[in-house]
Amino acid sequence: MQRQDFYFDLPESLIAKAPTEQRRGSRLLCLDGNSGDLAHRQFADLPDLVEPGDLLVFNDTRVIPARLFAQKASGGKLEILIERVQDEQRALAHVRSSKSPKPGSEILLEDGTVLKMVARHDALFELEFPQEGALEVLERLGHMPLPPYIDRADTEADKERYQTVYSRNAGAVAAPTAGLHFDEEMIESLKAKGVDTAFVTLHVGAGTFQPVRVDDIHSHKMHTEILDVPADVCDAVAACKARGGRVIAVGTTSVRALESAAKSGALKPTRGETDIFIYPGYTFKVVDRLITNFHLPESTLLMLVSAFAGYRNTMNAYKAAVENEYRFFSYGDAMLIERNPAVDPAEVGSEVGEK
Repeated sequence: MQRQDFYFDLPESLIAKAPTEQRRGSRLLCLDGNSGDLAHRQFADLPDLVEPGDLLVFNDTRVIPARLFAQKASGGKLEILIERVQDEQRALAHVRSSKSPKPGSEILLEDGTVLKMVARHDALFELEFPQEGALEVLERLGHMPLPPYIDRADTEADKERYQTVYSRNAGAVAAPTAGLHFDEEMIESLKAKGVDTAFVTLHVGAGTFQPVRVDDIHSHKMHTEILDVPADVCDAVAACKARGGRVIAVGTTSVRALESAAKSGALKPTRGETDIFIYPGYTFKVVDRLITNFHLPESTLLMLVSAFAGYRNTMNAYKAAVENEYRFFSYGDAMLIERNPAVDPAEVGSEVGEK
């Protein structure tokens, strides 16, 4: 398939720049991947749309305040976006400036804290933080890394709303946005209904916003992200399948974590990195249903959804979402998708699968 196959026209007015007043206040477009049928609901209806015995799998990563404003010793201004904290004092980052800093040069943060540029690794810069530690400096001086399509400065409110209520493992530089719709009360009501829950960790990187630049999507190289799928998640999935329940991934990051841990054919405890690329033709091994937001045109996330629901079903659903003025992207509305168990080879061409 070609990148252009995943293009759709999105009016600027439909890009959500701020969250709804309440987390559950978004709309929910339900898509049946078998029939292609659509239903327009509210996210607050979710407890009525799942069954006792189902399993919701959440990504418990926590967004770090990964954007820093700084200057070089010479006075030139810099903007830093952390991609990954490597250890207590080192991190890989994107650096925006008129002239890139050289290895060995010092970078001054807003309060005078000094970072050192250690080395460059392709597009990323390796930075050394002071003894205080990288996460501590970020908590003190960092700004929430809002996506590039939210063209405003971050606010105090974003520190809470651009974070899921169940986040606990710090390391992401973008939120697993499907989870932003859940509040504690809804999670408790789902548990009371008999819906099971489990938590994986996938630290979302800034690469999630990087566009696909090649025409042939099979040539696209995914960024790597750190994941952890513990044994108790594998046990919960096995128990869900045994009782006839459905595994419902909350967000594409949960899908990528689960499917990465099942690349051998069976779900196994997995800790490390993943660069799995899911596009139409991929055979899903774990996930039955997906809760997700609406994604960028020509993005790898839209390709994943197209693999899950079927390409035609997905593009028809996005057309309907635009016509019905759903709110798009991180702070936007959501979808609940039933997986399409079969893919029409005519939709995907001769090369299908995972990368």
